[in-house]
Amino acid sequence: MKIYISTGGFKNLSGYEASKKLLKNKIKDIELSGGLYDKNSIRNIAKLKNQTNFRIHNYFPPPKIPFVLNIASLNKKSSTKSMNHIYSSIKYCKKLNSDYYSFHAGFLCDPKIDQLGKKFFTKKLYNRKKAIEVFLKKLKKISKFANKHNVKILIENNVLNSRYKPTSNPFLMADEKEILNLLKKFPKNVKLLLDVAHLKVSSKTFGFNPVRVLKKINPYLGGYHLSDNDGKADTNDFFTEKSWFWKYLRKDLNYYSIEVYSQNIKKIYKLHNKLFKFLKKK
Repeated sequence: MKIYISTGGFKNLSGYEASKKLLKNKIKDIELSGGLYDKNSIRNIAKLKNQTNFRIHNYFPPPKIPFVLNIASLNKKSSTKSMNHIYSSIKYCKKLNSDYYSFHAGFLCDPKIDQLGKKFFTKKLYNRKKAIEVFLKKLKKISKFANKHNVKILIENNVLNSRYKPTSNPFLMADEKEILNLLKKFPKNVKLLLDVAHLKVSSKTFGFNPVRVLKKINPYLGGYHLSDNDGKADTNDFFTEKSWFWKYLRKDLNYYSIEVYSQNIKKIYKLHNKLFKFLKKK
């Protein structure tokens, strides 16, 4: 059982700088996500691999010219960029002694990097059926490539907040039915990285019961992203003893990531200890 701390909250630091900061505060299990561009990113981070357990998530290492990672894209240029990034990240996993790589399910459009997290234009969406076909086809290729490198793949569920209407949903794997249907079609070495905060918001938007989903996805589950919010938007807030998901967490996985966007490391460390005690308790 491993509990990781995401570097996603350290947007003003490179992955290497964020990792050093976490290590200085006795945090040795780190999920690398986002941050500032660093041309020597992997080379620098590799210096820490003997004292740290790393996981690589989604858009890491960030490229010099930012783009949106999207393997469901019907745009050839966007699709190629995304696949090349994923292949490179899988190779980097081996350099960092990491046996997992995770990324988000795709989009039905190609938003610009500064539109993520905002209400971007959704009138011209890709055909959902075609985008899903592309997504599953690319995922199969990624699965084979990852197998050769002994890396497991995790796909994270997306989030649709209240600023959208379900009828203009540009995300794959945000609603209950699609999450469950696609999980059944995943290759064997591909599992779900369940973001409980995403599920909370999407359940409010679509009107489904998140607990029901938590129970149904158990056979396909590979890990968790843990944070909380008010149910209206994904804000990566601290979770508490009163957060909704505790009762339903599996305790037998090897990937629990605290994805709280805060640089209050002492508070994050306390949260880590609470989660550790919960998972160890029989």
